[in-house]
Amino acid sequence: MIASTDLGKQIRDATDRPLDHRLAAEFWGITDPHLAMKVNAIVGGTPAYRREFARGDTPAGPDDFDDWVVRTVLNPETPLFREARYLLAEEPDLRDPALYLSVLAAVADGNATRGGMAGYLERKATDIAHPINVLEDAGLLHRDADAFRDNRPTYRIAEPLIGFYHAIMRPVWDQLEHPGSAPRVWQASRRRFVSNVLGPHFEQVCRDWALHHADPELLGGLPAHVGHGVVHDSKTRTSHEVDVAVIGIADGAKPPLLAIGEAKWNDTMGMVHINRLQHIRDLVMRAGRYDTSATRLICFSGAGFNDKAYAAAAADPGIRLIDLAALYGQV
Repeated sequence: MIASTDLGKQIRDATDRPLDHRLAAEFWGITDPHLAMKVNAIVGGTPAYRREFARGDTPAGPDDFDDWVVRTVLNPETPLFREARYLLAEEPDLRDPALYLSVLAAVADGNATRGGMAGYLERKATDIAHPINVLEDAGLLHRDADAFRDNRPTYRIAEPLIGFYHAIMRPVWDQLEHPGSAPRVWQASRRRFVSNVLGPHFEQVCRDWALHHADPELLGGLPAHVGHGVVHDSKTRTSHEVDVAVIGIADGAKPPLLAIGEAKWNDTMGMVHINRLQHIRDLVMRAGRYDTSATRLICFSGAGFNDKAYAAAAADPGIRLIDLAALYGQV
């Protein structure tokens, strides 16, 4: 845990950027990592959201999370309720709000590529190039390079609250503005929250952890870059998504692929996940882009691991299991 004086200094130093997931948990006074991750997936690391917009209301514990969402995030009487809409309205460069909102909605619905966004909006990819660039410049969209394929970037909403708004609130805004509707709306939206908000946010936190918090000895070296991407299997004509790809520092040769990882929020992970990562590592080795001679396999889970996974990790130091406690520095 971070001492309160250190936390205060880091918050003051971070006035122009959000707190990371660990500092945010400290700031919100949340010690349960499962709860901390869910809250962070909604409000991110903006300090003002706790004191000014949530009026100091924090979940009392894991069992209070759903009630907290209803009384704070989805409550029209709190400042937090309309904050995402105000953030978008205040951007001077968004001259065609409907188009920009539609692009963000496409990303919130899981369409992370330009082609996916264009298909979702039933437009040509060239038609949305400018809106994407403007949203990037405004800091609302973040572009991530594919670690395994050149010129295949994906996009994610940079501010968690805006992502939550588009995935959960905007589709049912008229209902939410009606007093007393929040409990019913949230009950019907929790599954979508997990799939469209919490799951992708968990993956990003895992990447941030690998870059900023993981011990280099655990990864087998110091990361130069951590991203994600898609690995193609030409033999079976299938593609495999890699949630976490840790690239090391190139030293006059091919850059080392320190680790590849899979992140599952709701799944208890086992050998099927480890075997999948082993197969992907073999595909990357054959592609020849990275040095995979020491690539480690990392499973990240919000639900834990089964006995076979623990046994495999105990027998092979190249397999690592990272749970929520490890992500929050509690082990």
